[in-house]
Amino acid sequence: MKKIGYILILCLITNALNAQKESADVNAGNKLYKSKKYTDAEIAYRKGLLKNQKSFEANYNLGNALFKQKKYPEALEQYKNSLALQPTDKDKIAAAFHNTGNALFADKKYDESIKAYKMALKNKPKDDETRYNLAYAQAMLKKQQQEKNKDKKDQKKDQKKDDKQKQDQKQDQKQDQKPKDQQQKQQQQQPQMSKQNAQQILDALMQDEKNTQEKAKKQQARGVKKAEKDW
Repeated sequence: MKKIGYILILCLITNALNAQKESADVNAGNKLYKSKKYTDAEIAYRKGLLKNQKSFEANYNLGNALFKQKKYPEALEQYKNSLALQPTDKDKIAAAFHNTGNALFADKKYDESIKAYKMALKNKPKDDETRYNLAYAQAMLKKQQQEKNKDKKDQKKDQKKDDKQKQDQKQDQKQDQKPKDQQQKQQQQQPQMSKQNAQQILDALMQDEKNTQEKAKKQQARGVKKAEKDW
């Protein structure tokens, strides 16, 4: 199957992994895997690893069984374990890197999956399935980067909008505050009357009133003159 997306291509090593030296558990796991009983296959492979932890086949095939159950991080760990055993067979190395790429791709780690596919092709250059997966991963990485750039641009636009709103609010607050400030300044600019000045003005008013009262008394004392006419 050549499509990668809903179903990723797994390279299950069969004949090479079913050598006479393999334990019965690994062979049983292979049969269960072919029957699509992936959970049962996982159990069988794990039993095989208990007997031989350095088995490339048990580690690798366990990774495949885990991958089919969508346990991608666990599958990736098993593929790494199989590669750490440093197999000499280039087909095995290519298959392990190919499926490592698949596990990374399923986890949307496209950049890392591309590196794994390239390593697979380095060991098996004519593998069309790996070449297809590599091209698809590169296309998905480009799309992912474009989406990230778009999100960043949208965030910048939102930030600019928020900054403008804050600036407008500050401007409005300044305009509302301005008349109050002017009123306060005008009040401050008005001359303030000291207590001494106030007392002087009061004294002057009292003296004025006193003088007026004295004039009125003098006028009353003189009386009203009557004009007498001679006939």
